Amino acid sequence: MGIQAPAEVKFTLIHEAIEGEDNTLSVSSLCRIAGVSRSGYYAWVSAAHNRQAREEIDVADYEIVKQAYEFRGYKKGARSIYMRLLHLCPPVIMNMKKIRRLMDKFGLVCPKRQANPYRRMAKAMKTSHVAKNMINREFKKYEPREALLTDITYLFYKGGVCYLSPIMDVCTHETLSYTLSESLKVDFVLEMVDKMCTEYGAELDDTTIVHSDQGCHYTSNAFIQKLHDKEFVQSMSRKGNCWDNAPQESFFGHMKDDISELVAGCKSFHDVRNVVRTWMDYYNNDRYQWDLEKLSPKEFHKYRKTGEYPLKVGISKNKKNRGSAPNPGV
Repeated sequence: MGIQAPAEVKFTLIHEAIEGEDNTLSVSSLCRIAGVSRSGYYAWVSAAHNRQAREEIDVADYEIVKQAYEFRGYKKGARSIYMRLLHLCPPVIMNMKKIRRLMDKFGLVCPKRQANPYRRMAKAMKTSHVAKNMINREFKKYEPREALLTDITYLFYKGGVCYLSPIMDVCTHETLSYTLSESLKVDFVLEMVDKMCTEYGAELDDTTIVHSDQGCHYTSNAFIQKLHDKEFVQSMSRKGNCWDNAPQESFFGHMKDDISELVAGCKSFHDVRNVVRTWMDYYNNDRYQWDLEKLSPKEFHKYRKTGEYPLKVGISKNKKNRGSAPNPGV
């Protein structure tokens, strides 16, 4: 018969009962009631020292995991924690299963992705101009600065709503430029392109592709003319097909995982701008990505340019890239 509970829980209850001053039952009786063997109980008692040692190790490792989880104020999942540990000096290599076990044991929760309300609006938009889909979901074939992705998302805060327009490198996932606006007028999208050209113009040329959805901003004459003046190649997703711009959608999802609560608590547009500015710096420099050889976008761009992998641990599985990257199963 016995009690329905894990054996370790039963052994603990038996031990507490025996230690109690008012206990009148023998070990044999308690084990029979709980449905466990006497030998199992005594083996558990003799292993108390080992359990205590393991618990102390778990607590020490949890402190390391927690610091990585809270790095720069943004909650992270197991993969992000793993990559953050690799960036410590000296690097810490911790098995992914152990990280997940410690997160579950001590209640560290990875934030869940929220739906993007802009997608519903974008599907309903009519377009007057549609450019050819030059990228065609072949995101992996481009070198740095050869293809750029852009889109618009909403950020809701206590004072109302504002709109974010970033542009990212499809190869390195760097955010090359972004603008935040209180209005959906096309000007803030044009400003984003100008800001990018000011900082990265020397790395771009007339073969650089700028890919977007078919939203009204990107089909407008002003945006088309802006790309023409900068000598960029325009590309568009198929109508209502978010997978054609998947890396940009993923970017928005991860951003909102990290800052949606902070933005929701902002009382002014100025406060939102500060939250976004801080996160953009974190994203480019310190938010490590599994598909970028476990590096941040800025680190990965430098790696692609120099061939020197900054983390001197493990062996890379990516034959296209030189250097070394760690194996999470170590």
